[in-house]
Amino acid sequence: MSSIMATVFTAWGYEVSFLELISVITSTVGVLLGVFGVRITWPWWVASSILYAIFFFQVNLIASALLQFVFVAAGIWGWFGWGPKGAIPAKLKNNEKLIWLAVLLVSWIALAPALAKIGAAATWPDSFVLVGSTVAQVLMVLEKYEAWPLWFVVDAVATWHYGRQGYWFTSLLYGLFVLIAIAGWVRWFQRAETNVRK
Repeated sequence: MSSIMATVFTAWGYEVSFLELISVITSTVGVLLGVFGVRITWPWWVASSILYAIFFFQVNLIASALLQFVFVAAGIWGWFGWGPKGAIPAKLKNNEKLIWLAVLLVSWIALAPALAKIGAAATWPDSFVLVGSTVAQVLMVLEKYEAWPLWFVVDAVATWHYGRQGYWFTSLLYGLFVLIAIAGWVRWFQRAETNVRK
């Protein structure tokens, strides 16, 4: 395990491990492919999630580590759910939006104290990243364009959260994800609008 946590390079005093570097690369590819709604995005999500699970367990970010197993399950579900032609974006109904928002808020509030009890390195932000990412990932598998604005919020919180924890390379990755989420938001919204008119 020590070899994959070995430093590959140092940038502005921050040591980037081999594991973090490979995790960032595979995550970036997976999320970029997701913008285009192609099915091949899911194996990249699974690979990056396994790598990041190891990384986050190593640095005691428990909720972020557990989240990676959600991503692995969603990656398998997404592969079979999307089919060979990829995603066909659609919109949630207003009542569905309210239900998902309620699930997110209640789960976030319930999870944070549980994380504190097991000694996690962070509680409220880590809880939000876990719950928000889970909801966004499910919406993405279900091919709902609302996944992307939620990703935008979650990734912005994660950028701050991982930077605050001192994991600058991963924080930079989530900053990039914020920009990618905007692109996904626009592209999936346009495609959802086209699908409504058909």
